[in-house]
Amino acid sequence: MGAAANRIKNLAEGLQKKGNEITVICPLPNYPKGKIFKKFKNKFSAKQVINNITVKRYWIFPSKSKNTFIRLISMLSFAWSLWFSIFNFLRKKPDVFIINSPPLLVALSALILSKFSRSKTILNVSDIWPLSALELGVVNRGLFYSFLEKIERVNYKLADKIIGQSEETIIHVSKIVNKDFLVYRNAPKYKNYSLKEKSTDTVKLVYAGLLGYAQGLLSICKELDFKKMGTELHIYGAGMEEDEIMKIAKNQDKNIFMHGVKSSSEIKDEIKKYDVSIVPLKTNIYGAVPSKIFESMQLGMPIIYVGDGEASDIILKLRVGLVSSPNNYKELERNIIKIIEKRSILLKEYSENCIKYHENEYNLENQMRKIIKFID
Repeated sequence: MGAAANRIKNLAEGLQKKGNEITVICPLPNYPKGKIFKKFKNKFSAKQVINNITVKRYWIFPSKSKNTFIRLISMLSFAWSLWFSIFNFLRKKPDVFIINSPPLLVALSALILSKFSRSKTILNVSDIWPLSALELGVVNRGLFYSFLEKIERVNYKLADKIIGQSEETIIHVSKIVNKDFLVYRNAPKYKNYSLKEKSTDTVKLVYAGLLGYAQGLLSICKELDFKKMGTELHIYGAGMEEDEIMKIAKNQDKNIFMHGVKSSSEIKDEIKKYDVSIVPLKTNIYGAVPSKIFESMQLGMPIIYVGDGEASDIILKLRVGLVSSPNNYKELERNIIKIIEKRSILLKEYSENCIKYHENEYNLENQMRKIIKFID
């Protein structure tokens, strides 16, 4: 459940199907509520085999707190506990570690761990930290920010090769270290979904994902009058801003509907019920290309994106949706109204382009060919 988990799941399964033996090390499951799942409570570690992939879970102090110090303690707890996997790796040395960053301290811990087994390391940079945290207003420039920047640089230097989720990420990292780089898009498996037909009823928007500060969905719910526009916003997910969004949704005059959390196997069928996928960011985050864009393409769902940078360039170039700047609610409202008024043309065109580019480029199979060659 969640973008990061699905991204790693797709990567692990894709590598396994190419004949590789895969082990995933991760925390005990706690997303999105920030509480260890009932099945795993009072355990320090747990081992599972899922789709022929060994999954080793270790203790974490879970949290979805907005408090930076508490979130730091949570990251440090897993950075410490993952070291209990070293005994397995000393017995059976892995050929390659693929390590996800952020969290920076977890990535650093894993990079040091990999040196003990003398394995090759590939650092998968999914977000540029601490720069993303600075742009989101989570941290300010100062001693703590400088400390995180030093950890970031050490991580890049320790890695043998580096994967970035965007061209912007690679540009940023290449200014710090000279390594082998690869742009790896967080695209889902190829699946031939049907074309999205024009809506004959109310055009309905859908958001599915984390209800956190970075997404800025709470502000959108406060600022936009969906009922006045003649549309509806349907929300799936959980997170820090869930309770406040729930309060707004209880006001029936807002045309905002909360549907809770759905599993990854359920959510795509749910999303297909609607007309347009909304993918928002609170502020421009350099290097960020949300995986929801490629997931929407797979489903043939036209996209309304709130954000700037590389992601907006992709959407406009491929003509798979409309774009507005972060916090520009008038522009977002105009885009929604444009979709409503020109539904017979735009929904069909954007849906056709989504399906075409998912089939030809933005699918897991294409990305897997690149990453296998990069690892070899």
